[in-house]
Parts: sequence; structure tokens; C-alpha cells
Amino acid sequence: MQARQELDAIDRKLLNEIQWVFPLVDRPYLEIANRHGISEQDVLHRIDALRSLGLIRQINAIFDTRRLGYKSALVAFAIRPDRLDYVAEQVNMHPGVSHNYERNHEFNMWFTLAVPPGVNMKDELQKFSTLDGVIKYRILPTLKLYKIGVKLDMVNEDAEKPAPTDKVKELNPERYEITERDKQFVRELQKDLKVVPEPFKEPAASLGVSTAELFAKAREYEQAGLMRRFAAILRHRDAGFVANGMVVWNVSEDRIDEAGYKLAAFPQVSHCYRRPVYPDWRFNLFSMVHARTLQAAEKMAQEMSKEIGVDDYQILFSSREFKKERVKYFEE
Repeated sequence: MQARQELDAIDRKLLNEIQWVFPLVDRPYLEIANRHGISEQDVLHRIDALRSLGLIRQINAIFDTRRLGYKSALVAFAIRPDRLDYVAEQVNMHPGVSHNYERNHEFNMWFTLAVPPGVNMKDELQKFSTLDGVIKYRILPTLKLYKIGVKLDMVNEDAEKPAPTDKVKELNPERYEITERDKQFVRELQKDLKVVPEPFKEPAASLGVSTAELFAKAREYEQAGLMRRFAAILRHRDAGFVANGMVVWNVSEDRIDEAGYKLAAFPQVSHCYRRPVYPDWRFNLFSMVHARTLQAAEKMAQEMSKEIGVDDYQILFSSREFKKERVKYFEE
């Protein structure tokens, strides 16, 4: 909370802007400065300070896991409470585990797992299932993706009556044919960008290309849907968004697409997916919401419930963050 109190209006505007579109130009911080009528040095100083406060996790390319040929899934584990920390520590050692949270449910540990082409996900999960304290687990792969893209509004307070105002676009799930050269570009673009006047010089030099060629390749990847965007990722809790709720819905099969796209249109929803059901898990539609208070998140869910006409839902709040980082693709 202290970090939020130290921010001024310009800091908040900068954080909003760089979460969604970071300029792919030789001097991106200068371009940002010109938009806000301040100096390049001021922008560099502010972004460096925001990093130091822990608000900015990283600035880099955000890729589409599936289009890179990786398989990924959300996994729910039911673990004896006395062994939860131990199991989380073991699971976090896997390089394909990017997000791992404790949530308020019988399934008390939820993590995402991504594995590269040629690796069997079930084999990896079988190793986890033998850990002491694991009672059972469920694999919840994405059957349909309606939305993905976190943007925490640092300027406005939580909406009293959130409304579906975002435009939702169809997402291409097909795998992109990746060459060895593409892998080299991906490795560089996914690195955390430095806060210096010309930050793209170093990755371009590492690839043996000009910055213009680097930007052209990034735009090509974005056009093809391989790269979602190049942007800053914030630390939710440090940014004041302490109520991170996974709202899960039980929707009839004939209405699930309609409900999915309506939920995706809420700006407060960062992720929206259709997932499988099990005898002990009836919810087939998942939507992530981020709010500053539990009450605000609950209000959001109520408004969403009215919008889609579904009242069979639960909110699974994250009580602890065991791990959160981006998957490093094509790393040894």
C-alpha cells in the first residue's frame, strides 16, 4: 500500500500506458516522455523508481504459449494443509510452472504448467502427484480462450457498477511454425528490457541485426498472433490489487460461448477460458478479476452474474502467491 501512496498522477498514467503498449522504437522512453510533456530523463527516473518500489515486475514481449507449440494447462491440487508449503516448493522448481497460488477451496493449490513440444504433460504431473501430502488433482486445459491480457487500472478506482465495455477479438489457437532463428528472437524479446535511453540496442546486437530489423520481426510476430504485445507487467499486490479472484461459473453448454464473450468484455476481467468439468468440479467457465478490495471483487462478480444470467458461481480468492513469473520459452 505504501508504494501506491508514493505515486503521483504522472506515475499512474505511465503505469497504465506501458502495461498495454510499450513503443517499439529506438528511444521508447523519449516517445513516452513526449506524450506526457515531460523529459526523457524524468521518464527513465520514474520507471526506474517504480521498479525499485516493486510495482513493475518486468518489461518484455508477451508470447502466446499455444502458438509457440507449447502445451499448457491450469492444474488444481488438493493438498493436506500441513504439507502445502512443501508441495508448493517442489512444484515451483519446475521451469514450466509460471503462476502458483493458494486459494480458498478444497483444491487449495492452483498453478499453470507449460511444457515444450515433445514433452508429455501428464508425465510431469504424475511426478507431482506422488509428493507427500497430495490428495488428488485435476487438469484443466483451455478448451476455448475468450480473453487474455492483464491491465490494472492505476488511474481510476474500482468501478461501482462494472460494465462490459471492452471489444473482444477472436484469438487464433493454431500453432505457428517456429524456426531456430525464431527461437533466437523469442529468447531475446522475452528478456526484461533495461531502463536506458536506447534499450533495444543490446538485444539487436546479440541477434546480429539492426534495431529496425528487430522491431520488424516483433511486429511480424504480433501480426501473426505469436506475440500478444510488448509491455510492462505489474506486481498486482504491490500495485494495490490485493483481491485477485478466480470467478468460476457453471454454464449450460448451449450458452457457454455467449457467456464467455460477455465476461471477456468486462475490462476488470483479465483472463476468460472454457475448461473441462469433473464429478467433483462442475464449473466450466473461468474468469479472473483484479480489485483493490474483496468487496469490490464480489460486486464485480454480482454484476457479471446479472449480465450473463448465471447465478451458479464461486469466487476463489488467492490467499498466497507461491510463484509468479513468465515462462521462459526455448531456454535450455
